[in-house]
Parts: sequence; structure tokens; C-alpha cells
Amino acid sequence: MIALLGVMGLIPFRSEAQVSVNVNIGSQPSWGPVGYDHVDYYYLPDIESYYYVPKRQFVYLRNNNWVFATSLPSRYRGYDLYTGYKVVINSPTPYHYHKNHKVKYAKYKSNRSQKVIRYSDHGKYHVVKNKSNGNKHYKGGKGNNGKGHGGGKGKGGHGNGKGNGNGRN
Repeated sequence: MIALLGVMGLIPFRSEAQVSVNVNIGSQPSWGPVGYDHVDYYYLPDIESYYYVPKRQFVYLRNNNWVFATSLPSRYRGYDLYTGYKVVINSPTPYHYHKNHKVKYAKYKSNRSQKVIRYSDHGKYHVVKNKSNGNKHYKGGKGNNGKGHGGGKGKGGHGNGKGNGNGRN
């Protein structure tokens, strides 16, 4: 038995590692903050809601249930997505931690200092028209390498908790 283990130790074997990097610049809305190559969710502190970038859906509470919809409810009709602050959260189902986010990101309520993709003069953003609904989405190159809030597990290192949503390079 020991001899067999010794022989097996001499046999070379091949190991392969798989690395996955997810970039979704083209699916981010024009009102999203600059500087992010990958975004799962935006948390919108002013209205205590989320936006799920991959499916382009708002996530908000209605009667203590989370609703996924392509637009915000009428109670938020006066909210301006271009001036409201967005916190990038790269983790699945962040709304399960809403109570924590509400407290942690309350300091960003009424903060209007964030630069958005639409008004960026950075060459990495160029307009891509969405044929289905006319919304403008932007594509580009390297930003902050997806460094947003959240664990970002399984995203090739994205969302390692660095950055505060400012989108500064």
C-alpha cells in the first residue's frame, strides 16, 4: 500500500483553475454612478429601495413584501434618479439586509454630489441605445474594477467592500 502511494506521488497530474470575471457596463442605466465595471444592485437611500441592474428592475417594499418592477411606484414619482445617491452593492439579495442598509447608508440621503454616467466626460462611456424601450445605457472599459459594497462572492473578486459609491478612479 505504501509503495502504491509512493508511485502515485511520482505520477504528474494536471490541475485547472477557472476564473470568471463579470463585466456589465453595458447594462448599467445612464443614471448609475460612474466608475463601476460591474454592478449587481444599487441601493437608493432617499427612497430606501434597490435597483437590480441585470434585470433592470426596481425592488421596493409594499405591504412588507419586496416587489420587483420595471418602474417605481407612484409614491416616488418626484424622485430624480439622476441626482439621488446610489450605493453599489455587489451581493445577492441585498434587500434581505435592508434594516442594516437603511442605517449604514442613511448618511447619503439628500447627497447630490455623485457623478452619473450620463454626464460623464470620461471616454470609456459611450451611448448604446436600448431598442426595446429607448433607455440609454453605456458601455466602456476599465473603471474601479467593480469595487462596491458587499461581499461579491463568486464574482471574480468584484465587490470586495472597497469604495463608497463615489465612482472615483
